[in-house]
Amino acid sequence: MSAWSSNAASGADPLIERVYISVGTNVDRERNLSGALRALRERFGPLAVSTIYECPAVGFEGEDFYNCVAAFDSDEAVLEVYAALHGIEDAFGRDRNQPKFSPRTLDLDLLLFGSRILREGKLVLPRPEIDRVAFVLAPLAELAGDLEHPVHGDALTAHWARFDGIGAHDLQPVAPDGLIPPEVTR
Repeated sequence: MSAWSSNAASGADPLIERVYISVGTNVDRERNLSGALRALRERFGPLAVSTIYECPAVGFEGEDFYNCVAAFDSDEAVLEVYAALHGIEDAFGRDRNQPKFSPRTLDLDLLLFGSRILREGKLVLPRPEIDRVAFVLAPLAELAGDLEHPVHGDALTAHWARFDGIGAHDLQPVAPDGLIPPEVTR
């Protein structure tokens, strides 16, 4: 049951939170990225989408990735959104038996869910890669620059301005022609 359903039943106002998702693929990139954005839009409603970046694989030798961040508002529980993201990944052929650092048809990582700080099994919020990887921080700062990181309190644009971590100089913007479906907001 979604937060909306449970809150609506009790007469309480639903808690709407802004959710940020990292989207990445290095297998059939154009099809999988545009399909993922379409699937996210169909499942969660209107999206804001960052610039799409091409960057080298991190942790293994492989094809370059396309990465971006998508944001949407949700009244669902964190674990419902997390499970839905896994369902979308699975629909795009994600093989969870592959090593952590390997090619991906689709990788949807929950970065931020409002200002929540959470550790639940494999789910950690905020996602630690925000502080470590350029292809996560740069597009997140683009969409939510004034937002303060829930743990250390730095504004994301300030954090990006001084970032010198993994891939800091490897991001190449990709022209979005045909990658962002027309029904998805840019």
